[in-house]
Amino acid sequence: MKIMELNGLTKTYGSARGIEDVTFSVEEGETFGFIGPNGAGKSTTIRTLLALIYPTRGSASIFGKDCIRESAAIKREIGYLPSEVFYYDNMRVKDLLAYSASFYKKDCTKRMKELAERMELDLSRRIDDLSFGNKKKVGIVQGLLHEPKLVILDEPTSGLDPLMQQRFFELLEEERAKGTTIFFSSHILSEVQRLCDRVAILREGKLIRLEQIRSLMANANKRVRLESAVPVPADYFAMPGASREERQGGEIRFLFRGDLAALTAKLAAMKLISLYIEEPDLEEIFLHYYQKDSAEEVRA
Repeated sequence: MKIMELNGLTKTYGSARGIEDVTFSVEEGETFGFIGPNGAGKSTTIRTLLALIYPTRGSASIFGKDCIRESAAIKREIGYLPSEVFYYDNMRVKDLLAYSASFYKKDCTKRMKELAERMELDLSRRIDDLSFGNKKKVGIVQGLLHEPKLVILDEPTSGLDPLMQQRFFELLEEERAKGTTIFFSSHILSEVQRLCDRVAILREGKLIRLEQIRSLMANANKRVRLESAVPVPADYFAMPGASREERQGGEIRFLFRGDLAALTAKLAAMKLISLYIEEPDLEEIFLHYYQKDSAEEVRA
């Protein structure tokens, strides 16, 4: 079942760029990564989905409901953590969270205390006495308080120290195990790689790649590094899929994307001292698509 669908979603600000023709869907129970550098259009997309701003053209739906016309019904079933959180400074944390819970017409007291304990959040403190990191904790508790079907997170870990980031990831993994759908927008690629099933890459307001994380990793260049006990002919690795070969002494380095059986046959025939084959990380793949897209624009 599709929890979220975007069809040609576009938002322009006069001559300024917003997002253009963004189309994808998110399946129920999926953890979906929405990535791009700051200014790529991630927050604009999310704000449009939440009807905080209206699209110039195109459409979007959540739970099969139109994001603009049925926004109130949608918001009762989602949790949202914005990239920057702003609250009524004169309220205490517990009063703010109780106020938030009242919109969902359910008793969230037990859940509030559990989440606050996990995130080491003092419910008795006033909002204006909190650091930025602690205000982000309030936002996390608020977003998960009512056990929503869909959680939308926009740069959620900014301001959290490493320990709290780990606690937050554990909470998300627990939510995923319960079947909650998670839409995770971030420019921190290691987080996306850790949590997400699929990823959409956004560049200057346009969707440039939509793929399973595993497929992205499998189809990307692997880094091969080896040391041979005997000299290796200069053209030994002149084969489909091998590129950017470098040699220093007996060590050879190159990138490989192709038939692994052909590569292993070559390696098996060698007298190797050492061999390392490293998978790329998401950051390398991300940079590959950005650089490739930029190069194509230059050639055009």
